[in-house]
Formats: sequence, C-alpha cells, structure tokens
Amino acid sequence: MQFRVRKAAHVLERIGLAMAGASSGLFVGTYVGSSIAAFTSQGFLVVMMIGGAIGFYLGIDTPPLAFHGPNSQPSKGGSSGKIDTAEFLSAVGTFLATLVAFVSVGVIVLREDPHISWTIIVMLGWVVGLMMQIVAGAIARTRI
Repeated sequence: MQFRVRKAAHVLERIGLAMAGASSGLFVGTYVGSSIAAFTSQGFLVVMMIGGAIGFYLGIDTPPLAFHGPNSQPSKGGSSGKIDTAEFLSAVGTFLATLVAFVSVGVIVLREDPHISWTIIVMLGWVVGLMMQIVAGAIARTRI
C-alpha cells in the first residue's frame, strides 16, 4: 500500500511540474507572440506549452547519479569526482527557462515594450533552457 501511495505522489508531482512548464511556455509564448507577428497564433502557444510541459516533466526531477557503491567504490557510471552532466544541464536549463518565463510575465504585467532584440533573447533562452532540460532527462533515464 505504501508503495502505491509513494508512486501516486510522484506521478502527481510530475504532472504538477509539467503544468508549471506549460504555464511558463504560455507566458513566454504570449510575450514573444505579442512582439513578433509571425508568432501570433494559437498553434505557436500550444507548441510553447507542450515544449514547456515536456521540458519541465523530464528535466526537473532527474534521478541522481550514485556517488559510491556498497563497498565505498565508485558505482558503475558513478561520478568519482566528475560533474554529473544530467544534473548540471537540468539545473542550468531550469534556471534559464524559469528566468525567461519570469521576465515574460514581468513584461506582460508591466505592459512594457522592450526592443525586439530582448524578445529574441527571451525566445532563445526558452528554447535553450528546454533543450537542456530534455537532454538532462534523457541522459538521467538512460543510465538507470
């Protein structure tokens, strides 16, 4: 019974992360779409939301790399002092994606009209952050 409760809680947590990613994608898509006419469509918003949901679902809750095995020997695939690539990509990707989402919300709420170069930077930050999260999730899940 306890295993099923833990599993259900984990599924709810992952769904919540996906919804947070979708919401962030909606904010970034709204800001970018309001500044660049080519991105003013419902399809663009849906793509941004789906990308955010996938990125946050896969990239935020990555399984950690084991440091040591049972005999204090580095475990198979263990870090032994190396940087965990998945953890690093997840952290930087999450920070970058949420930073540009935060900026997007600020621009929308404050009704600012920043230069188009800032809009492009936000869009690139979103795409790079999501790609980092997705790659981190893929790396972490293939080494299990």
